[in-house]
Amino acid sequence: MTTTLDSPLLGPDSPLDERQKAVVVRVSAAERASILSLPTDDPLDAKRRHRVEVTRDEMFGQPQAIRATWARNSDALVEISAQIAERTTDRVFLVGAGDSLAVMIASRRALELMLGVPCEPVPSLEFAYYQQHLVTERSMVIALSSSGETTRTVEAVLVAQHAGALTIALTNTPGSSLDQESERTLLIEATRVGWPTQSSTAAIALLMKLATEVGVRRGAPDAAQLVAELQTLPDVIGDVLTANDEPIAEIARAEAARTMYLFSAGGPNWAAAIVGSAKVKETTPDHAVEIEVEEYHHYNTQKPFEPLFIFAPSGPSVPRAVDTGRDARRYGGQLYVITTTGEHAFDEHANAVLTVPPITEALSSLVYLVPAQMIGYHLGMAKFAAAERALAEGAR
Repeated sequence: MTTTLDSPLLGPDSPLDERQKAVVVRVSAAERASILSLPTDDPLDAKRRHRVEVTRDEMFGQPQAIRATWARNSDALVEISAQIAERTTDRVFLVGAGDSLAVMIASRRALELMLGVPCEPVPSLEFAYYQQHLVTERSMVIALSSSGETTRTVEAVLVAQHAGALTIALTNTPGSSLDQESERTLLIEATRVGWPTQSSTAAIALLMKLATEVGVRRGAPDAAQLVAELQTLPDVIGDVLTANDEPIAEIARAEAARTMYLFSAGGPNWAAAIVGSAKVKETTPDHAVEIEVEEYHHYNTQKPFEPLFIFAPSGPSVPRAVDTGRDARRYGGQLYVITTTGEHAFDEHANAVLTVPPITEALSSLVYLVPAQMIGYHLGMAKFAAAERALAEGAR
């Protein structure tokens, strides 16, 4: 008879010591209790509705959250960037789960350009259970969990700690397990009463800030230009929120009856596709899936009438994204594209094109995440309105 453990890291062959195992047990119990409190898929679930409704203010508060996060970490960013610039690092693991993993994908390009080493986004479980053998004293592990109590992410830090790697935590929660177990911590200033929005963009902005500060110390090409451009992006996010609010609400009302939504992108903005899919699954009772623009073409991916949202700023992903959009219409699907102002490659194929000001692609994911969040929010609100109408009509 075998006994199922909460984690293989609790077994006799674990690299963790007894203290570290006790941390895993404690965090796992707390995480399970949190999962049991999630809303249901009832079309009028009151708990889910409340979270969707309060998401709006948090979504529009993202510029302020980013600035507050930078200010809170001003001293720590100086210290940690100096430590990274001075040490010999051969590989960086970017660890997270859910939206936190999307944050790492969004930040990867900027980190690699500025640090000059491979930076690999890795799901927390994959890192903790299957990549232990790759971690050395020359590794750096950056781990993100807003609560600081995501079990697999804490396990990842413990594995890295055991191997002697430099561990850096990003979390909203001072004193959390992730904070306590990491060598260094950067704290995110964001609220999470609604579905996560500003906790993701503030984390991306913080990682990009860290990347550019290391880049300046290393003399990396374009570091100074990225520093200056990054400072402007909170204002850009505010403009994108205002400009796209009603157009996305209109799209959501038109597509509210669908039960499947597809999201696609390539490069850093693959993160926006992941987040868009996640927000739909959080705010609605329906299905959503993300698929990379190349992978879309290896299957009969889209079915008639299904909406596809493509995130494709001007850059290397555009030609394949255009192919994806063309095939979306050939399959009988709906097509909505978020791209750079002045980019007209999608005009003849899309039901609607939404635009974002030109941004260096390595930083663009910070802004493109915002329309992805808005799609989820407005679909959630549109579906609640439709459910209320159906209920009222049934009562007549």
